[in-house]
Amino acid sequence: MSTKTADILELSIAERIQMVEDIWDSIAAVPEAVSLSEDQKKELDRRVEAYHLNPDAGSPRNEVRKRIPNWFRS
Repeated sequence: MSTKTADILELSIAERIQMVEDIWDSIAAVPEAVSLSEDQKKELDRRVEAYHLNPDAGSPRNEVRKRIPNWFRS
């Protein structure tokens, strides 16, 4: 499959966001194929620990997705 950047840029912001999400989901489906540096592993561990200490500090995915289009309007 060959997708040209010009074709992607013709998509709406919402369509491009969806494309990025789809690409990320395809990468996440094979986590063993992604190598992480020690610093990245430590940062992920730090974030997981922060989540466990205060799981209500963040926002649910659906709320974040609703806010994303608004970031591009300002």
